[in-house]
Amino acid sequence: MASVIHRSQVDLVDFVDWRGVECLNQKSGHAIDNALKQGYREDDGLHLESDADEQILIYIPFTQVVKLHSIVIKGPDEEGPRTVKLFTNKENMGFSNVNDYPPNDSIIMSQDDLKAKAINLKYVKFQNVRSLTIFIEDNQGGNDISKLQKIALYGTT
Repeated sequence: MASVIHRSQVDLVDFVDWRGVECLNQKSGHAIDNALKQGYREDDGLHLESDADEQILIYIPFTQVVKLHSIVIKGPDEEGPRTVKLFTNKENMGFSNVNDYPPNDSIIMSQDDLKAKAINLKYVKFQNVRSLTIFIEDNQGGNDISKLQKIALYGTT
């Protein structure tokens, strides 16, 4: 499943509409910017951390329609995400209704995947993406806190 980034794929960070990015259940001081923004996400001392429990819900709108090819998620062995569900073009999802929709893709991450390996997505399901919702359902160690050091999205515009 893990692979190298294809030459035609670009880091979509420049196409994120930062004003609309939302993250539910993030701990203050350990917010989404730490994992998503360029520069921050390369600093291993910074991370996104869950607050009340292990679940995190991240909403990332784009400034234009993109095609999503792969995702890179980096996290620590124990607190790093295990079950990651991806939804496209779903507005206003919350923890109360996240299970009402079938995900476009569902990934069970290994500890090896968490070493910033690119994971190819079901490309046909990520063709006309205006926004991406990432649901971190649980983590590797079954702990109450999940941590992500990096989220990078690769694809084309």
